[in-house]
Amino acid sequence: MKQLHWSSFNFALKPIYIGHKAVTVSLLLMFNCLFFVKTGEAQVDGNNTRTTVCNPLNLNYRFSLDKPSRREAADPTVINFKGEYYLFASKSDGYWHSSDLIKWDLVTTGDLPLEDYAPTAVVIGDSVYFMASSNKQGTKIYKSADPKNGKWAIANPAFPISLVDPDLFLDDNGRLYLYYGCSNVNPTYVVELDRKTLMPVGKTIACIYGNNKEHGWERFGDYNEKPIAPWIEGSWMTKFNGKYYLQYASPGTEFKSYCDGLYIGDSPLGPFRLAADNPFSHKPEGFIASAGHSSTFKDNYGNYWRISTMTISVKHPWERRLGLFPAFFEPTGDAYTYTGFGDFPIIIPHKKVSFPAELSGNLMLLSYNKPVTVSSTLNGYPASNAVDEDIRTYWSAASGNSNEWLSIDLQHSCSVKAVQLNFAEQGTEIYGRTANIRYQYKLEYSNDGISWKILADKSSNTVDAPHDYLELPKEISARYLRVINYQVPGGTFALSGFRVFGHAGGALPSQVQKISVLRNMEDPCRVKLQWAKSKAAIGYNIRYGTAVNKLYQNYQVFGQDSLEIRSLNKKFSYYFTIDSFNENGIQKGIKALLLK
Repeated sequence: MKQLHWSSFNFALKPIYIGHKAVTVSLLLMFNCLFFVKTGEAQVDGNNTRTTVCNPLNLNYRFSLDKPSRREAADPTVINFKGEYYLFASKSDGYWHSSDLIKWDLVTTGDLPLEDYAPTAVVIGDSVYFMASSNKQGTKIYKSADPKNGKWAIANPAFPISLVDPDLFLDDNGRLYLYYGCSNVNPTYVVELDRKTLMPVGKTIACIYGNNKEHGWERFGDYNEKPIAPWIEGSWMTKFNGKYYLQYASPGTEFKSYCDGLYIGDSPLGPFRLAADNPFSHKPEGFIASAGHSSTFKDNYGNYWRISTMTISVKHPWERRLGLFPAFFEPTGDAYTYTGFGDFPIIIPHKKVSFPAELSGNLMLLSYNKPVTVSSTLNGYPASNAVDEDIRTYWSAASGNSNEWLSIDLQHSCSVKAVQLNFAEQGTEIYGRTANIRYQYKLEYSNDGISWKILADKSSNTVDAPHDYLELPKEISARYLRVINYQVPGGTFALSGFRVFGHAGGALPSQVQKISVLRNMEDPCRVKLQWAKSKAAIGYNIRYGTAVNKLYQNYQVFGQDSLEIRSLNKKFSYYFTIDSFNENGIQKGIKALLLK
């Protein structure tokens, strides 16, 4: 092994972005945010006054049709059609429409094969074209000039290729291509389609194969710990500055390590070369992990975004949610998706941005591992699970009765600006969509634990909001927050995350200054890091990349002082730094070079 140590350097890292620290509280408060406490309303209204979102996205994910009862959505595609956004996802019994990337409305239709996996869509002229996976001959392509109304017609009734995980890509020269493939043996493929007939023309070409001997991010397991051939799937093509960016998912959708890799070519048909900075999107830890099988799209201001699959995979391996992350394509040819603090609030901008720091809500997590009291507890689901920052664990009350409750003690009065309530489906027997799927509750706050004020009254809510995210119009001072159940759609009252965001009013943690970095020379895809814990830190964000100004990768942990990362590229050297964070903000780290 080669080892590099450092202790106290006199220079600070100068990354290409500044992180959450660069945007002050006033940036968030510049916007006229509206927080709803009206009876019967479960989301911010249509006045576009809310400015942030928090992953996982608060969509009315459908309950799967088969046992066990659980929600599922994955393999998402978002397109921008006539200035509005349409989101398609596997097994969703509909698709979503939004005018602002914040509030999404479900569109139902009987015209599309919505039980098929991995839908794709592309805008061609004045219409949207749609297709999905099929293991049968006779796959169809559909089109709609008004997808908001749910009306679709068949554009190609008998597509000749049986395929999985399609991606339709329209080049800016008007030529249409289809990428597809999902296998741990076979490659992904591309073939050109005739614009008029929507039938293949020319030769089908193999694009990329898996290579887990050299690509650590393609290895199985939550932490890339299993030497098993990966599933290479979920293709997506983006063109930028004359180059073709072929994105693909690996190693498997049920793992925290699920991510997207990137190859670049000079033609839509290839050949493709591996990008230096991989994975393209990767979120291996946090409240909810993974950022794989994604699509890339532009908003109305020219910003790139990635809509990704995120994993829970507790009740079933395919129990999944969706997350939204900013992406950046640089004039140098570099491309990356920023997932740092990727389940903290982020701003949806109304302008073109250049750096991730411009999207920071500057809101820190206040609820991690704080004392919790509850009305009751179901055996095996302790109250501490509601604040452990792990969506795979949850607290459950003994029943789903009204007046079951959970209260958090932040331990001193804090400035609270947002709350995310993540409900867990404990003991449900729900399959598909029904009209009575909703969570009704009251959210209260207090500074003494005796006198309580209402923060949100959703006791008459009629909207399905399983990851309800509440952004306040202005901060409140609170030490205690309490959620009181009125009704759940089934099962018990359960929370996988009662997450509170704002500022605690104290000092930043100290800078991490003593780190050792050891690369495994027998398997250079692996690296071990150890560091001296920072004073007053609750967690650390490891940033790393192939150059000192390209720290595109993020790995966030709580309370640890060591970590093994197994997702490196065997052939590249890496730079690392470790930022410390707490309830008051982020302290940037120093820099180091990991020798090859």
